[in-house]
Amino acid sequence: MSPTPPARRLRLHLPRRMFAQVLLMQVAIAAGVAVLATGLFLAPLSDQLDDQAMRRALSIAQTTAAQPQIAEDLTDTPATASGPVQREAERIRTATKAEYIVVMDRRGVRWSHPTPSEIGRLVSTDPGQALAGHDVMQIDSGTLGRTARGKVPLRDGDGKIVGAVSVGIAYDSVRARLLHAIPGLFAYAGGALAVGALAAWLISRRVQRQTRDLAFSDISALLAEREAMLHGIREGVVALDRGGRIRLLNDEARRLLGIGDEAVGRSLDEALGEGRTADVLAGRVTGTDLLTVRGQRVLVANRMPTDDGGAVATLRDRTELEQLGRELDSTRGLIDALRAQDHEHANRMHTVLGLLELEMYDDAVEFVGEVVGDHRATAEQVAEKIQDPLLAALLVGKATVAAERGVALSLADRTGLPDRLIDPRGLVTIVGNLVDNALDATAGTPHARVEVELQAEGRTATLRVRDTGPGIPEEQRELIFTEGWSTKQRPAHRERGIGLPLVRRLAERQGGSATVGDAAGGGAEFTVVLPEALAAADLEPALAVPSDPHAHTVAEEESR
Repeated sequence: MSPTPPARRLRLHLPRRMFAQVLLMQVAIAAGVAVLATGLFLAPLSDQLDDQAMRRALSIAQTTAAQPQIAEDLTDTPATASGPVQREAERIRTATKAEYIVVMDRRGVRWSHPTPSEIGRLVSTDPGQALAGHDVMQIDSGTLGRTARGKVPLRDGDGKIVGAVSVGIAYDSVRARLLHAIPGLFAYAGGALAVGALAAWLISRRVQRQTRDLAFSDISALLAEREAMLHGIREGVVALDRGGRIRLLNDEARRLLGIGDEAVGRSLDEALGEGRTADVLAGRVTGTDLLTVRGQRVLVANRMPTDDGGAVATLRDRTELEQLGRELDSTRGLIDALRAQDHEHANRMHTVLGLLELEMYDDAVEFVGEVVGDHRATAEQVAEKIQDPLLAALLVGKATVAAERGVALSLADRTGLPDRLIDPRGLVTIVGNLVDNALDATAGTPHARVEVELQAEGRTATLRVRDTGPGIPEEQRELIFTEGWSTKQRPAHRERGIGLPLVRRLAERQGGSATVGDAAGGGAEFTVVLPEALAAADLEPALAVPSDPHAHTVAEEESR
C-alpha cells in the first residue's frame, strides 16, 4: 500500500510586492487602531452612563427632599397608599420618569412606593447612611430589580432628620443607552477605517511608483548588488542629490579624488575646492568623456542626471593610459630621429667612401671633422650653459629632433642655470612639454626657429620658450591651460589638452606661474617662473629636499 501522504500545513503567504505589503500592513494598523479606539471609548462609556444615572437619581431625590410639605406629611399622616406622601411621590416619579421614589421614616418604613402593597413595609436595602445625614449614590438591586440609586436625608423645618428619600433609575434604561450608542460608534469607526484604508491605498500606489513595483526581496538584492558593484568596479562613482551635495562615494572615487567619508553631505566646491574637477562633476561643464586633472591623476569624467534632480558621475583613471601614450609618442619620435640619423649617416658614409676612392684624403678628413664638430659644438654649448645633466641631455636630444624636423633649436645668449635644481625632473617635464609644443607649432613653416632661455636669480629659475609659429590668440591664452582643451587633432591612443595644464600645475605647486604672450619677432613666448626651484648657493644639491618621485614620474610622462 502506498504510504499516507503527510498532512499539509495551512500557511499564509504575504504578497511579494512591496506596495501590496505596505497596503496590507497599513490596513491592518488602521483596523487595529479603530478597534482599539472603539474599545477604549466603550470601556469608560458604561461607567459614565452609570455615573450620569446615579447623579440624576440623586438630583431627583434632593429635589423631592427639598419640599417641606413632604416632611410635614411624613410626621402628621399615616403611611397609606392614599396618603399625601404617596400622592406627591408618585407625581414627581411620573414627571421625572424615575423607576421609583421611596420616602421612608427613620425606622426605614416606606411611606411611598410604585407598588402600593409595599407601603408600610421596611425598605430592602440599608438606609443607614442617608438617615445619618449623608448623600448616597450606588448601583444596587432591590424589589424592583437592579437600579441606579440616589439617597438623601429628609429634614423638617428645623433641620432635624425625620426620614430619607430614595430614588431609583431603571438600570435597563442605562444599558439601553449604551447599546444605542454602539451602532453609531461602530459607524464612526467604520468610516475612519474606510478613510484610513483609502489613504493607505494612495500611499501604497505612490510607493509602487517610486519602487518600480519591486518586492522587498528584490530591493534587498539590488542594494546588495549595488554595494558589491560600487566597491568592486575600478571606476569612481559619485552620486549627488538635487542640491549638488555628495550623497555617495565608492572606494575608487575616494582614491581618485583624494577625499574621504567626511565629504558626504557637503557640496562639491567644499569637498574638492574650486576648479575644473568640481565644475565637471557639478555639470557646469557639459559633454562626454571630459578630461580633468586631480592632483597627479588624469581623470575622464561622465555625468548622468537622475530622475530626482540629482546626478551620478563616473570617473576613470587615465593616468596610466596617458603615460603609455606619451611613451609611445616619445618612442615614435625617437624612432623617426634614429631613422633620419641613419639615413643621414649613410649619406655621409657614402660621401667619405667616395672621397677615399678618389684619393681625396685631405677632403675626407676635413669633411669628417666638420660633421663631428657640429655635433660636439652643440653638446658643448648646451653643457656650458645648462649644468644640470638631465636638462642638458634633454635639450641636446630635442636639438637633434628639431634639426630633423627642419626647426632650429637654440639657447638664448643670456641662458645660464647652475647645478642646484631641487626638482630637476619637474623642470625637465616643463621644458620638454613647452619645447614639444613649440616644435609642433613651427614645424613646416619657413625659417622655423625655437629659442630656449633659462636664467637663475637667487633661488628663482625663469624659463622662456619662444617660437616663430602662428602664436596664441589673446582670447585663448587662458583656455590653453584648461584640462582637455587643445587645437591639435586627438591621437587614437590618448587625449589631448593635458600637458599645458600640468605645466601650470607644476609651476603653481612650487609657488610660481605659467603664462603665455607674444614673442618679439612674432609667434608665442611661454614664461614659467619657479621661485623655489634652486637650492641655496651654500648648500649641496644632494641636501635639497626632493619632491615625490612618483609625482615626478607621472608628471614627466604626462607633460608631452
